[in-house]
This record gives sequence, C-alpha cells and structure tokens, in this order.
Amino acid sequence: MEVAQSVLGVAIGLGLSAACGFRVFVPLLALGLAGHTGQLALSPGFAWLGTTPALVALGTATVLEIGAYYVPWIDNLLDLVATPAAVAAGVLTSASVIVDLPPMVRWGIALIGGGGVAGLVQGATVLLRVKSAALTGGVGNPVVSTMELVGSVITAILAIVLPVLCLIMIVVLCVAICRAAGRIGFGRRAAAP
Repeated sequence: MEVAQSVLGVAIGLGLSAACGFRVFVPLLALGLAGHTGQLALSPGFAWLGTTPALVALGTATVLEIGAYYVPWIDNLLDLVATPAAVAAGVLTSASVIVDLPPMVRWGIALIGGGGVAGLVQGATVLLRVKSAALTGGVGNPVVSTMELVGSVITAILAIVLPVLCLIMIVVLCVAICRAAGRIGFGRRAAAP
C-alpha cells in the first residue's frame, strides 16, 4: 500500500510539473485548491500552498499570466522569465505532493523529474511560439497561448484526478517532443566536410 501511495505521489507531482511547462501558475493554483479542499495531502512545509492568502496570490498571478500571453510580443518576452520559473514551479509541485518518500529521494525526483519535465514542455512551447511569431508576425500566437492554457488546465486536472493516466500521457508527450527535436536537427552535429 505504501509503494502505491509513493507511486501516486510521484505521478501527481510529475503531472503537475508538466502542466507548469505550459503555464507556471495554473498548476500551482490547482495544487493549492486541491490541498485546501483536502483532495491532496501536501508534504510537510508545503501546507502554505493551500492557505487563503496563497490561493489569492496564485489566483491573481494566474489571471495576469494568462492575460499577458495574449499580448503579441510580450508573450515572447514573458518566455524569458517563464522558462526558469516553470522549472522552479515543476520542482516545487513535485516536492509538495511526494509525501511518503525520504527527503533525499523526494528532492531528487523533484529536481530531476519535476524540473526536467517542466523544462522540456516549456522549451517545446517556447519553440512553438517563436515559430508562430516568425510565420504569422505574432498574429497566430493567441492560438498557441490558448492551446497552452488548455493543455495546462487539462494536465493539472488529470494529474490530480487520474495521476497514472496523466503520467502515461506525459511519457508519450516527452517522447514526441524528443522525436520532433531530433527531426529538426537538435542534438545533431553538422557533418564535417
């Protein structure tokens, strides 16, 4: 039973971390609401996420973040701040829901798994937004922003309600991102003449 709880905690943490790659504050708000309502048990030291002041702050940040991504060119500038913030939020969300593992293991999973998956998803969205801006002059970026918002909300909800399914979807997403990156030449060295 304890192993199953640990696996669920890891699945929830990685799912919320992936959602942080789409939007930084949406999954943090979902996590805070789930902790506030007792839907999720939060790790010691993270109970503050479910407090009313934290929910107000996270709600405000979520609304501002969503709005900023709909302003052409500001969305690209926001990615400069959002990329490291997404990794940090991925680490935070993972560490906050992995309650049954020793601290060293919990933080290892949070840093490598949570931060890694958040960074991978965020990197993919940044590249998509840059490509959209280049091809459409920024006109297509609101469509990208809407897709990211929907992705963040759905991923955060799935991570809390159906964490194992969410984890499977994250693995599939990460494999697809890595394959796409390989097809466009990332990670390949130019052939020597």
